[in-house]
Amino acid sequence: MERYDYLIVGAGLFGAVFAHEAKLAGKRCLVIDKRAHRGGNIYCEDVEGIRVHKYGAHIFHTDNKDVWDYVNRLVEFNRYTNSPLAYYEGKLYNLPFNMNTFYQLWGVKTPAEAKAKIAEQRKAYEFISEPANLEEQALKLCGKDIYTCLIKGYTEKQWGRPATELPAFIIKRVPFRFIFDNNYFNDAYQGIPKGGYNVLIDALLEGIEVRLDTNYFENREAWDAMADKILFTGCIDEFFNYQCGRLEYRSLRFDHRHLDIEDYQGNAVVNYTAGDVPYTRVIEHKHFEYGTQPTTVITYEYPDTFAPGKEPYYPVNDARNSEIFKSYRELAVSRENVLFGGRLAQYTYADMDDTVAAALALAKQQFC
Repeated sequence: MERYDYLIVGAGLFGAVFAHEAKLAGKRCLVIDKRAHRGGNIYCEDVEGIRVHKYGAHIFHTDNKDVWDYVNRLVEFNRYTNSPLAYYEGKLYNLPFNMNTFYQLWGVKTPAEAKAKIAEQRKAYEFISEPANLEEQALKLCGKDIYTCLIKGYTEKQWGRPATELPAFIIKRVPFRFIFDNNYFNDAYQGIPKGGYNVLIDALLEGIEVRLDTNYFENREAWDAMADKILFTGCIDEFFNYQCGRLEYRSLRFDHRHLDIEDYQGNAVVNYTAGDVPYTRVIEHKHFEYGTQPTTVITYEYPDTFAPGKEPYYPVNDARNSEIFKSYRELAVSRENVLFGGRLAQYTYADMDDTVAAALALAKQQFC
């Protein structure tokens, strides 16, 4: 039986970065993944030259220059800037909330006019001293129009429950920009790998043995015996056989459509914020890479309840689940030969730059 220094369970971004660093440190690694492809949720499928983000839109953005330099040593990034639109009752609004949004809502043309309008809208909810739920918090922060048109329906669809049943802390603040700037992120660095995310994953895993369509849990003892240490990037509750309870997630469902037209919506991402529209957004993938193909691919993204067999996307970080995860984290500390990393093993929502940084930090801890 072959022996490895590290068995890495999961060929997503966290596992790929760690495997890359392990190889540079002279370690022998085996990466396994239950899916038929590498890359986890950043995997892209090629459809007539269009890189389709199979598991939802992914835009790499960061203010961490070390992380940006790291990924750019591996692949070249384009200049894509995330500037989503919101569709509500037949009208389009720019996101994030900026002077374009305020003009579209109220016709105001100056920052002073916009600030006055927001103050006027907030004034109606001054009586709310301690918001009891997300709806009260949002109304107190931004007033009725922004909440009704751009927050309420989208948020309720995403979480699968009324805003009055969601905790207030989900919206700690509502960022307003009093400039005409549609760049969604404030980070200094932003883009999409030229050729899609598969190029990045392939560069990270170059020269490393990868076995796909391989479920760790179907032959766990045999896999454990093949390596000195294991990096596990899957669901931490599944690793411990749910002995402290099942962690809750929200899932997503995707409806991909290849259309025989050149352009469907003229933008990569359009959010549908009305509650009576079942999907939360439509993604048009060619715009991530400024594509000029004669056809296009769009994806309707639907929020979904999580159940076994579905992909877990968003942790439900309420008090109950936080306590359950705390129990699993304590169990994880006792497993000296097992490392836990990535969004599922850490029960967190993590942007790609945070994922890269966390994998690099774990690698430094192991190899330096």
